[in-house]
Parts: sequence; C-alpha cells; structure tokens
Amino acid sequence: MDRVALAEFLRRRREVISPSEVGLSPGQRRRTTGLRREEVAQLTGMSVDYYSRLEQARSTQPSPQMVRALARALRLTEDETDHLYRLAGHAVPDRPWHCLHVRPALLFLLDQLHDAAAFVCSDTEILLAQNDMAKLLMGDLGDGDTGLQASMCWRWFTDPRSRDTIPADEHSQHSRSRVADLRAAWARRPNDPDMRELVDGLLKHSPEFAELWTRHEVAVRRMHRKTFLTQVGPITLDCEVLATMDGQRLVVLTPPAGPRAWTSCACSAWWVANPSLRVESSTVRKNSSATTGTTTGSPLVPHWLT
Repeated sequence: MDRVALAEFLRRRREVISPSEVGLSPGQRRRTTGLRREEVAQLTGMSVDYYSRLEQARSTQPSPQMVRALARALRLTEDETDHLYRLAGHAVPDRPWHCLHVRPALLFLLDQLHDAAAFVCSDTEILLAQNDMAKLLMGDLGDGDTGLQASMCWRWFTDPRSRDTIPADEHSQHSRSRVADLRAAWARRPNDPDMRELVDGLLKHSPEFAELWTRHEVAVRRMHRKTFLTQVGPITLDCEVLATMDGQRLVVLTPPAGPRAWTSCACSAWWVANPSLRVESSTVRKNSSATTGTTTGSPLVPHWLT
C-alpha cells in the first residue's frame, strides 16, 4: 500500500467531481469546487474520520470493498479503478472482457500485412479474421461461426485433420502449449458460458486434453516458433501473439532470420497474389489425377489446398 500516493489520488479525484455528478445538491456557501470529505464518506458508507485519515496518509489499509465503494463514489474509469486498487495494495479484480467484434483498426492492420500471415482470434481460439497469407497457411477458417465447433483448440483435440499442417513430432508440444494457454484464459473468466462450454466439452471428448488439464500448467503464449507443412517443404515461422484489452489476440507469423525462410514465404505470397494461376494449377491437378490416379500439387501451394 502506498499511503502517500493513495491520499493524493483520492484528494485530486474528489476535487474534480461536482455534487451534481453524484446526485447531491451543491447547497449554499460552498467554498470547494469538488466534493467535501463528508460527502465522499456519505456516498461510500464509511466514517468521515476514516476517510479523512485516508487523505492524510494516516489510515490502515482499506478493504477491497471500501476501494470498490470509493471507485463508485468518485466515478472512476476502469483504468483509474485499477490504479486505485494497486495504490491500496490489492490485486486488480478480474472483469468480463470477452468480445468477438473485431475493431476496424485491427482489420485495417491485417490488410496492410502483405508479407506476413496474420489473424485475430479470441482467448478461446475462435478465429475472427485472417489476411490472405494466413488463409494460405491455415486454410480459410473465418466462416463466421463463433460457437464451440469454431474454436481452433476444440478442433485440435477433436478433429485429427486439424493436425495435418503441423509436423507429427511437434503435436505433443502444441497440445501442451494450447492447454497451458487455455488454463490462463480460464482463470481470468472461469464462469463465462463460452469458456465453461469449451473446457467441459474438451474434458468430456478428449482424453489427451483431460490428462494435460490435470497437470495445471499455465503459460500464456506470447512468442513461439511454428512449422507448417507445405508443398515447398516445411516452412518455419516466428509466431508473435499481441493481446488486446478486450481478450482478442493479433497473431503475426513472420519468417525467422535466414534467406531460405524468406524465399519460401515470398513464394507463398506470390501464390496468393496470383489467383488465376491457382485456378489453372487446380485444373491441371484434377486432370493429372484423373489420368494417372495420382495428385501432383503445385510447388508453391500448401498440400492442404491441393
């Protein structure tokens, strides 16, 4: 608890709140532009003496209930409320932050990333938006569905086909990191219906998930390296996870240092930029398959698009 900083913050906030903002009459002979100490005490249900000692940096630590009451009385914003909790020596309480609406600024940013794969997803791994490079690497997963079946975590543990693009020797690590990341998200909002549905469903339908969940490993994914299987061979990319304040994540996949990785990604980018050639190649593959019984993919397109 920082008594001096807490006292100053309370005093400054009290001085800028007018009585009319909190439903009080300004009355006659008012010498202060803000609230009086006794008015704050009245609004919070604490004694005038205790609140006065808070502003004088002489009080004991206020309880979380008192901090919450002060935040309401002083009409604090969310950022100011978090600051008040920290000054009072308490952990900032969790608040609902689940949102599936992608802000226009994030969509604009996706459109500007031409040489990197990028997508936006929720903390339950529901994919909300992709750029063209991400669609090439992962397939077009943005069908608008936001239910349980849309979660990439759900698909990973219930649909074996979702693992086709990842080397088999990396499946175990991917499973562990997914569960550890979901455990962290679950701790932030364990009672939200979508989170409970996902975790309960995976516990019921995936023995692998259930075993990993019992380990209680917690690790938020921020940066890791990921390999995709493509027709040009494995492409290894650095995966940077940037979290937003509403629970969404902007995930950017970029080539690591080295000319080979960049060349592979450049080839893939070229393929995205030439849809007509993609259609032509698709026709060739179909004809080849009908004639020889085999499928020959383009050297520039990932095998899951062949």
